[in-house]
Amino acid sequence: MVTQTGAVPAAAPIPRLLIPELDKCIQCGFCLPHCPTYRLLGVETESPRGRIHLIEAAAQGRIPIDRRFEEHMYVCLGCRACETACPAGVRFGTIIEAARAEIGPTGSAPARRMTLLALRHLLPHPGRLRAGARLLRLYQRSGAGRLARALHLLPRRLAAMDALLPPIPDRLFAPAQEVFPAIGPRRARVGLLSGCVMSILFAGVHEATIRVLQRNGCEVVVPRGQTCCGALNVHNGEREAARAMARRNIDAFLGAGVDAVVINAAGCGAASKEYPILFRGGAARDAERAARYAALCRDVTEFLDELGLRGPLGEVRARVTYQDPCHLAHGQHIRRQPRELLRAIPGVELVEMEGADRCCGSAGIYNLVQPHYARQLLEEKVTAVARTGAAVLVAPNPGCMLQLAAGVRAHGLRMEVCHLVDLLDRAYAAHAAP
Repeated sequence: MVTQTGAVPAAAPIPRLLIPELDKCIQCGFCLPHCPTYRLLGVETESPRGRIHLIEAAAQGRIPIDRRFEEHMYVCLGCRACETACPAGVRFGTIIEAARAEIGPTGSAPARRMTLLALRHLLPHPGRLRAGARLLRLYQRSGAGRLARALHLLPRRLAAMDALLPPIPDRLFAPAQEVFPAIGPRRARVGLLSGCVMSILFAGVHEATIRVLQRNGCEVVVPRGQTCCGALNVHNGEREAARAMARRNIDAFLGAGVDAVVINAAGCGAASKEYPILFRGGAARDAERAARYAALCRDVTEFLDELGLRGPLGEVRARVTYQDPCHLAHGQHIRRQPRELLRAIPGVELVEMEGADRCCGSAGIYNLVQPHYARQLLEEKVTAVARTGAAVLVAPNPGCMLQLAAGVRAHGLRMEVCHLVDLLDRAYAAHAAP
């Protein structure tokens, strides 16, 4: 709102937003060409530098947190490509998440309520998630989904979600046993973070991860007390439930006595490694335990690289291209390890795509709340993928796999979208086959 004199009305300062990361930005602009929304829109307010300026102004009370401020914060994908480009080491992800914590979820009032319902009452409860998945599977197989799409009965956000979802598998990840023994001499005892989306839509990836870890001499623990990592909550300004979920995971894995917490979803890994930020300024015990937990967290490719991949591997003949998930490449600085693991598989021909570390447009639930921009980024990505002539697209993150599979289907490409551990698992199985 603007007064009759044209002045912006005064707003209350927000000391919580004056976080240390704000002071690091030197306003050099190196981030601009790496920011997807700046590339699409070409305006300063949709760049990391511009958003930092807005957040600093809101923190000092020079501008209000209103709908325009909210729009600038949520047009951002949170992909963190700016962090890789930044010469000053600005952690933009921390900054944008702090701003969104002052706003809460974006969208219309009904959309906000639906998002909060999912973040607070669905994601933290694995049993409810599995029950919801079974209902969704019934919806898909009964023909109700086709009818709803044909008659345009679904609200815009639900329709976008429906278009992205693959068929809900018959098998969800809810193992009867908690401990899976190592194959051969034990080299490590590790925990597996099962998460939310991975357990529902990619149970096979979790199972492949366990088999690969076992073959590499790991005793694998899947603690029953764990829950969703809270990444989607943090990305969407809902920190209260995220802290509760973090405490559950910290208790579950520290209590399991593991050497590492292995994570096969890039977004979950980045969020887990940043649990100490969630508890910044809180109780000292929470901060100490969060730091201990974060120090244990490893992406599965990072862990296998550190451990040293144990062979022998059978041949998997395939031309493969690799998509860098944003929260793996930019959030965790893991690029070399996945590629080296792929090159270690006999028969795999790795072909790099142009802009492999550019965001595909998934970005948590960005493709649901900003579908127009997400589609443009997906088009750019699928064009680059198609040029490689690959038969397999590897993308070790659930949001990326869903988004890229939707793009591959829409373009009629004959291409498999899978996780890296799927190929490793096939290589081990190929060697074991008679």
